[in-house]
Amino acid sequence: MARRTKQEALETRAQIIDAAELCFSRKGVAHTSLADIAKRAGVTRGAIYWHFENKDELFDALLLRARMPIQHLDEATRDADEEDPLGKLQVLLTEIFRQNELDPTTRRINEIVFHKCEYTDRMCDLREHMRELRRQSLIKLQGSLRNAIARGQLPERLDVPMAAACVQAQVIGILDTWLLRPEDYSLAERAEQLASGILDTLRYSPALLIGETRE
Repeated sequence: MARRTKQEALETRAQIIDAAELCFSRKGVAHTSLADIAKRAGVTRGAIYWHFENKDELFDALLLRARMPIQHLDEATRDADEEDPLGKLQVLLTEIFRQNELDPTTRRINEIVFHKCEYTDRMCDLREHMRELRRQSLIKLQGSLRNAIARGQLPERLDVPMAAACVQAQVIGILDTWLLRPEDYSLAERAEQLASGILDTLRYSPALLIGETRE
């Protein structure tokens, strides 16, 4: 009985996250209430509070679920025992771009993140939450680049914080602009090319080297 109850709780939690994804996509994060999500999920607001403290926590669970299919690649880029961290990073970036076009849930979540998060005064907590998520992502990316440097795959003098910021900005920019104009090209077909272009910047750009003389 206990095992069944736990399974039912997991199913309810997933049901709530599914409902939140659809509500956020339709109305935007700021204009979606927990009552909206409860109605869509077919549960009470109390059931939502049993699983999630607030809307921010529910939003975070939505993002975490979207990252799960590529979590192993993300972790591999920072694994000290990984022989090809840069190769794993290229695969990770490629999959991020591919899934954005090919997986409806991933695409919908990215549309929410980029185009349906209204940072009003009422939603300042969400803005700070997104800032923190971006900061954490940047720290992880720096770890991946340092791992690649240790393996001799990137220049020893690479300015890691600036290089990581460039990678993050390029990925965000590609996703954001493609979601606005998906008719321009197939992101899935160009995924590997785009990932290679981003990493080639790290390999070959003198502007990203520490101590490089610039005019």
